Amino acid sequence: MHPPEIRARARQAFLSGATVAEAARAVGLNYRTVWHWCRDRPESREHGTALRCFRCREGVRVPTDPAAYAYLLGLYLGDGHLVTRARVPVLRISCSDSWPGLIEACDDAMRRVLAAKVQRVQHPGCVSVQSYGKHWPCLFPQHGPGKKHQRPIVLADWQRPIVEAQAGDFLRGLFHSDGCRFANRVVVREKEYVYPRYMFHNESADIMGLCQQALDRLGIAWRMNRPNSLSVARREAVAALDQHVGPKS
Repeated sequence: MHPPEIRARARQAFLSGATVAEAARAVGLNYRTVWHWCRDRPESREHGTALRCFRCREGVRVPTDPAAYAYLLGLYLGDGHLVTRARVPVLRISCSDSWPGLIEACDDAMRRVLAAKVQRVQHPGCVSVQSYGKHWPCLFPQHGPGKKHQRPIVLADWQRPIVEAQAGDFLRGLFHSDGCRFANRVVVREKEYVYPRYMFHNESADIMGLCQQALDRLGIAWRMNRPNSLSVARREAVAALDQHVGPKS
């Protein structure tokens, strides 16, 4: 019996466009074994997704890729939306057309965390990166009716150790969704100074608090310049955040 993670990796490779032979080579197993995993009946395909949901697997407490999960959680809290009213729940994250690297990173994170398939739906000025799956609500218990800033956003007990251990990846998701890194210009005594600065904007006090806690955990200085806006401006603080976030691409 092969571990569920191996089966999920093979199926993910196949559903992403690889042949059965390529999927078999990717996991180091024989063609016939992987063929059965990839060519099963359509009605049993959800079983593979269920195996990837670490919340539903007995004896599993952490995601297969904690860094990808923390990053995707940050993206979801910023520009994400989980629709649960449909027959199959769908996770959607809006990504600006200006940042193709962000679109790719979001797509990759979804696949690493749960998705077998990811769609990209073009809208004016942005792309909705989305994935259907019955187990997305298991992984994002913050979903609910209404806007995020109009309801409590609290991490579940099982999410806290993941976010604490992967604080940098969590911040990268937050800043890639609702933040930016830019060149700040200041004129002092008719002399212009230019230095890099990070800003994070969010209307939810709870999400802002999660960002502050992650920054504190990494020892990165910050300050609130407005009730809905956080700034990281000190040279050493910007350098430290660059190690985890960096500019969008």
